[in-house]
Amino acid sequence: MNIHKNARLTPLRREEMGITRGQLSQAQSARVYGVSLKIVSRWVARFRVEGRAGMMDRSSRPRTSPRQTDGALAERIVGLRRQRLTGRHIAMETGVSPATVSRVLKRAGLSRMKDLVPTEPVVRYEYAEPGGLIHLDIKRLGRFDRVGHRITGNRTGQSSSRGVGWEYVHVSIDDASRIAFTDIFPDEKAVSAVAFLTAAVAYYNSLGITVMRVMTDNGSCYNARDFAKACKALSLKHIRTKPYTPKTNGKAERFIQTALREWAYACAYPSSEHRKSHLPNWTHMYNWHRPHGGLKSKTPISRLGLNRDNLLSLHN
Repeated sequence: MNIHKNARLTPLRREEMGITRGQLSQAQSARVYGVSLKIVSRWVARFRVEGRAGMMDRSSRPRTSPRQTDGALAERIVGLRRQRLTGRHIAMETGVSPATVSRVLKRAGLSRMKDLVPTEPVVRYEYAEPGGLIHLDIKRLGRFDRVGHRITGNRTGQSSSRGVGWEYVHVSIDDASRIAFTDIFPDEKAVSAVAFLTAAVAYYNSLGITVMRVMTDNGSCYNARDFAKACKALSLKHIRTKPYTPKTNGKAERFIQTALREWAYACAYPSSEHRKSHLPNWTHMYNWHRPHGGLKSKTPISRLGLNRDNLLSLHN
């Protein structure tokens, strides 16, 4: 029940009004509770018949709707919708107005064409051991030589910064532990992807993680022969995501969102070089100190089960 902020009567006040009816006249009750005589009469009468349960608000929907669309016609409209006919086409076929068709489809939950196809259930997976699978992805960021409009909100003079170019943040995240590795390259070509993959595998090896599989999207750098050769040389099985399904590579997608919010756009960097220099520190914080919601608020490094000596030797 959603009581209006200026409502004079709540279910409790209505009950009080019904209880005190024998002690106060309707006029007195109206003055005490700040309502009209008609309102007093209504709630007192309902209290006498239904008691406390009758003090709750009732639905304003009518008990009967004589002018509502006939059931058989409504079923026909829904049937035509399941044949993927548009609202206006259904209106022409059935001889009713488009507004009526719209109301029937809304009640049936078929207002949009995509409602005809049931939503695929979200399949959540996680490899049992670190290194079983790493996710790779790339995020393009514009380079700049002054604080940008995303921070200042002022686009004046932004045109003079055009031509500075782009830089590409390559990211890797372990499926089981969520330990991340990042680096920035001037492009997203195969040579950069291979260099990043080699560096990422070496980083995970330094933590005692043996990488077995790598998942990427279908970008040209990942489909290149050089990348396939690199995977073979590193004894990695290469898994590609299904086209147009970023949720398959969701851990990398989510990590990129976090990096943009907490690193790339977190403060007013004077230039992209300053932003670049802060990435290693932020990645270290993410792995070692930042609680992760998907890990029950524990840090990614905690999933390795390192002892105190290992922690002290690896943490820097």
